[in-house]
Amino acid sequence: MKFSEPLVQGRLIRRYKRFLADVELPTGGYMVVAHCANPGSMAGLAEPGAEVWLSPSSNPKRKLKWTWELVRDAGTGGLVGIHTGRANAIVEDALTAGLVDPSLRFDRFRREVKYGTGSRVDFMLESDAGPPCYLEVKSVTLRRSLQRPHHAEFPDAVTARGARHLQELANVKKAGARAVLVYLVQRDDCDTVGLAADIDPAYAAAAQDAVSHGVEMFALRCRLSPEEIIATGPLPMAPLPPAR
Repeated sequence: MKFSEPLVQGRLIRRYKRFLADVELPTGGYMVVAHCANPGSMAGLAEPGAEVWLSPSSNPKRKLKWTWELVRDAGTGGLVGIHTGRANAIVEDALTAGLVDPSLRFDRFRREVKYGTGSRVDFMLESDAGPPCYLEVKSVTLRRSLQRPHHAEFPDAVTARGARHLQELANVKKAGARAVLVYLVQRDDCDTVGLAADIDPAYAAAAQDAVSHGVEMFALRCRLSPEEIIATGPLPMAPLPPAR
């Protein structure tokens, strides 16, 4: 996924109200308000003074011209993609290139298909040779362990919506379809990913239940730059935490 416009580097002043960020641009200390398209806690990534990159918009109807796209992790020096809305485009490229898993073959796919009880699945992969595959995508940004400095985790905050998606995937699997969840690690400094059960025990329990019913889980690593974010291949997943 290439950025449509060159990103502009800046310095984070503060993130507030979850979806807003004040950023100082390098041109004479000029400050702008940027949209932060990330509903999570962004733990460790929203510290004042952080090096960030913004995308501009020329759409006159937009309330905010700038969108926060990348941040540099001060601990590892790695880049992190914080715009969760980019995840599906990145995974779409990976699916087309066959990078997620060799078994995920399809003749066509649809995006944002209604299923379950008021949910929309990110992708429905369809093949003339078998049942459809319902595929959900989760964007991963959290890295917090001093003991495992290159280990990513999901979620970074309680996510009732994420747990519901796992239950919906388990239900479609029971009904005879294939069900897959892809953790997209939008970081270039992590070599494993796992669940943060201490942050959201209910999500971890839902993951255990979903896997027990045949839901498959995969993870992707990314290469990030101010020009593009590209999924480069599978990332090892740590064993699921034991059910409580």
